[in-house]
Amino acid sequence: MAQQSSRIVQEVHDEPHVAESRITVLFVHERVEGLGLSPEHVAEQHALELADVYHALAYYHDHPDEMAEVERRREELTQATASRSDVVTGPEDLN
Repeated sequence: MAQQSSRIVQEVHDEPHVAESRITVLFVHERVEGLGLSPEHVAEQHALELADVYHALAYYHDHPDEMAEVERRREELTQATASRSDVVTGPEDLN
């Protein structure tokens, strides 16, 4: 039986994430390389195995085109959501 070499999958989300979780590769990358948090801290705070954090970081760097596309789609979604006037963002929008 072949062993799975990485626990990074795309079965639930439309972007790569840690198997059996909702933690995306981009989320891990943003925390470790964007905010400077240690891989150990990210693993502990999000109930991940430390190896999963490193798999996510390796996946991010091994698939630059795919991850750039994920970031582009997120930015596009963020801009589309921000431009909609009927989106409730806080209590002040309920009036």
